[in-house]
Amino acid sequence: MNELTHFSDAGRARMVDVSAKSDTQRVAIASGVLRMQPATLERIRAGRIAKGDVLTVADVGAVMAAKRTSDMIPMCHPIALTGVDVEFSEIIEPDASGCVGIRVVTTAGCVGQTGVEMEALCAASVALLTIYDMCKAIDRGMRIECVQLEEKRGGKSGVWKRGEAK
Repeated sequence: MNELTHFSDAGRARMVDVSAKSDTQRVAIASGVLRMQPATLERIRAGRIAKGDVLTVADVGAVMAAKRTSDMIPMCHPIALTGVDVEFSEIIEPDASGCVGIRVVTTAGCVGQTGVEMEALCAASVALLTIYDMCKAIDRGMRIECVQLEEKRGGKSGVWKRGEAK
């Protein structure tokens, strides 16, 4: 197991010094789900949400969040992103409570000394929060689930994929 590096020898939180690391191409993929009533998903699909085109606004929110991650996560390095991609898909099979959903997958990339996992995770989270915000007037019971890292590539540790041993 890797040692936690965000603490000094005295036990104080710190931003990790990455100056000795080499620049490498880095990519991180994160995902998450927003569960909602079927009627809410239908209104999103039909473009009948009073605040506008929900998925377009959520896409923009995700990109903005990725770009501002270091402003929200205290020990995160500011990163010059080379790209952020956001994809939405519908979950039409109801869960045990009868809810359907929208799944988001975000991909963040950079060439740098530290990874972009937090940027991808922030992008996924804000995309889902944006959908919630735009639809809460009709469905306050929506719930965000399973925001998680799916994959990361680059750097000294190489490739990591959810579900693979490492």
